[in-house]
Amino acid sequence: MKVVLYGSTGKAGSVILKELVDRGHTVVAAARTPEKVQKLKDVTAVHDDLSNPAKIAGIVRGADAVASAYGPPPDDTSQIIGATDRLIKGIQRAGGPRLIVVGGAGSLFVAPGITLRESGHLPKEWIPIVDAHIQVLEKLKQSSIDWTYFSPAGFFEPGERTGIFRLGKDNLITDAQGNSRISFEDYAIALVDELEHPQHHRERFSIGY
Repeated sequence: MKVVLYGSTGKAGSVILKELVDRGHTVVAAARTPEKVQKLKDVTAVHDDLSNPAKIAGIVRGADAVASAYGPPPDDTSQIIGATDRLIKGIQRAGGPRLIVVGGAGSLFVAPGITLRESGHLPKEWIPIVDAHIQVLEKLKQSSIDWTYFSPAGFFEPGERTGIFRLGKDNLITDAQGNSRISFEDYAIALVDELEHPQHHRERFSIGY
């Protein structure tokens, strides 16, 4: 499978890149700093900052899928909204390879009718990126492309590649103690599984231990 991966130099993106390569896929790694892309077999690094839908279309045309692990600047998290809009337009121009987005957990439900964002449990410094990701999900829902939004657990961090996790839809996944966590490594397994065997067309799904 040929996959275009945005955000391939980031914390989650670099792990996803390795998972794709280890499973035999060819990757076009689109990054703002392509020189930082890991030098791996079957990986071609190209420059793109998600600023031009026409350039995006040229990069993704002919791919089997697009994965976005794009991370906005910490001091301007709203940039992910415009970047997603331009990515959607680029995919439309290219004839529509499917898109899977590394999402956020803030819009997941923690109780009937109450999202994690609305629960009051999030640190205030997390709110800007949470709100930006909520808008990203809405942009996808309003689009005509074949999209998937993959929400991680509450804590999304480096860890082990265990291959043992649970998947859900719109609810935050927690363990018996109420903890919500997933490693980048296990998240990457589930993301590539979804690319190889699509189960969630035009919908969101979630993961946790």
